[in-house]
Amino acid sequence: MWLESLALAGLIVVLRGLNHTVSTVKMLAIVRHRKTIAAALSALEALIFAFVFSQVLADTGNYIILLAYCLGGSLGTFIGMTLEENLTKSFVSLNVITNNGGHDIAVALRGAGFGVTEMQGEGRDGKVTMLRSIFELKLVPKAMETVLKINPKAFTALEEERSIHAGWVLKHRRRWR
Repeated sequence: MWLESLALAGLIVVLRGLNHTVSTVKMLAIVRHRKTIAAALSALEALIFAFVFSQVLADTGNYIILLAYCLGGSLGTFIGMTLEENLTKSFVSLNVITNNGGHDIAVALRGAGFGVTEMQGEGRDGKVTMLRSIFELKLVPKAMETVLKINPKAFTALEEERSIHAGWVLKHRRRWR
């Protein structure tokens, strides 16, 4: 009985982990408008969930099974996020608006390997420098550190890019690896 319970707990960890991993990949497909893939993954996700949840509900007093269910969810989230980081190339655009040190920020970003477009503008309180840079999502910490080191009060906004074509980013991607 004890051995069966442990075997079932192990199966639930694995299947619940798979369930969450499939869910994460499904969300990537949805964001990228891949309807057929998202629908197929949704069906697989529902099938795994139904089986696992029925096993948990069959014996709600078995805390080992409940713990396995929770552990599998955590494991699946971790694996799904790791897959997303390694399998997809997500790009973001960083917009910086500042009335102090804008050109210095642009020079520092370029020195760190980022392409930057620098523009002058007019804000509520006068002249501002507007910067725009597009790069891989994994480089956000490096870019933000570069900006905030020069001007901790600079306004920054990040946006996810759905699609990019040509330009400096694609020519120089190999430098970042």
